[in-house]
Amino acid sequence: MVCASSLIHPGSTVLVSLPSIQRKKRGNVLCNNKVRKQRVASMSMSLGNQKNQNAEEASVREGERLYLGFDFGTSGARFAIIDKDDAIRAEAKREYPLYLSGESQDWVRSWKETLFSLLEDVPLDIRKHIVAISIDGTSATTLIVDSYTGEPLWRPFLYNESCSDALPMVKSIAPQNHTVCTGSSTLCKLVSWWNHVGSDKKPALLLHQADWLLWLLHGKLGVTDYNNALKVGYDPEVDSYPSWLVCQPYYHLLPSVLAPGTPIACLKEEIGKKYGFQKDCVVCTGTTDSIAAFLAARASQPGKAVTSLGSTLAIKLLSNTRIEDSRFGVYSHRLDDKWLVGGASNTGGAILRQLFTDNQLEKLSEQINPSQPSLLDYYPLPKAGERFPVADPNLAPRLHPRPENDVEYLHGILESIARIEAKAYGLLKELGATQVEEVFTAGGGAKNEKWIKIRERVLGLPVSRANQTEAAYGAALLAKKGDQQNILS
Repeated sequence: MVCASSLIHPGSTVLVSLPSIQRKKRGNVLCNNKVRKQRVASMSMSLGNQKNQNAEEASVREGERLYLGFDFGTSGARFAIIDKDDAIRAEAKREYPLYLSGESQDWVRSWKETLFSLLEDVPLDIRKHIVAISIDGTSATTLIVDSYTGEPLWRPFLYNESCSDALPMVKSIAPQNHTVCTGSSTLCKLVSWWNHVGSDKKPALLLHQADWLLWLLHGKLGVTDYNNALKVGYDPEVDSYPSWLVCQPYYHLLPSVLAPGTPIACLKEEIGKKYGFQKDCVVCTGTTDSIAAFLAARASQPGKAVTSLGSTLAIKLLSNTRIEDSRFGVYSHRLDDKWLVGGASNTGGAILRQLFTDNQLEKLSEQINPSQPSLLDYYPLPKAGERFPVADPNLAPRLHPRPENDVEYLHGILESIARIEAKAYGLLKELGATQVEEVFTAGGGAKNEKWIKIRERVLGLPVSRANQTEAAYGAALLAKKGDQQNILS
């Protein structure tokens, strides 16, 4: 193997949106009797019986234009369908089915089957109104495919895989502290594959997860977007691959690059006919899952930021200035004429789950006074090692002294994570980014109102929960953007 994977996921399930009003059943499609713009209830269903279940179906007007976005995450995928007013008309979710290839999971088969299963989940009466489609995928998830057939020549390199064997070579050609100078970068994965088998193989292309899935829909090989291409070395500021990359022997594997949400081609005729989509439905370039989630939050002005409080603490800030520093894992994605600057700390929900149950977190949080500062000073980490805002692979967790009162202890941890968040935004400013002015919150931690108030006090900024945080919604917004600039029809 070139480098090792670390992900194993269970079989698949589907999330089906159901209206709370009276409904009738027609085949395996659940239908509304009235127009519905938002999902109002949901349920999970097992796919053990292998039946395709459809999401909420909303009545649509003749000639109405709808936009379909897919999000392919680490353990499953979902779609969201929006209308011209950006209201959600339908959404559904499936976990990836488990297929094995030898002793490892066959991710390509899982992704492909999930894509077409989700297409079947789109309500029948909605399909003919969908005019544009886009997909986001996990950043730096990489496929090497046959340049004629599009079939993978090697197993996928997952987003979190590190190809440290290629890092010395990449560092020797790339500028110091460049985004590609980490073992998990797309370029390190390409170089690792090339050094082992690439130069002896048939003509090949590099595609990202979203690129390959989109290719299944439109049939034109070798197209990506500048968000996905960032970690292979593409320079979005000058809209080209840099000279230090162009002169490499594997340069011919790199795809052409377009802006996210750019129309590529119409949906394949056979797919349109099979699933009942219109023949001029356009397929648009996608983006990464984190960018799509930021787009969903609608933080559209410089100084607006999104903090994602999941297993880790990840921040993204819309900036007028581009900054890059691989020492801290800080890099900038282009968003039209602005820059989305981001970094991620290892603190976050993972350490909270090590110390408390969900029920404890809820009950203890209720007793915290968020206006009262905590004097406890921790650096909560699940294990040794931190990258942002402190670049120290040996930084030890600091979770002591522990008071007898668990409310005080949790208060101290939540406030300490807020201080790390404040330091992270401060570092971005020191590196040259636009000053943060307002923070929207995504992830599981966004549900904790006491934590939001603590963070608001520590950051000294307005902090609120984002109205939309699903990456599929952001992908649907890209599809809408593609329809608005469609020159294919």
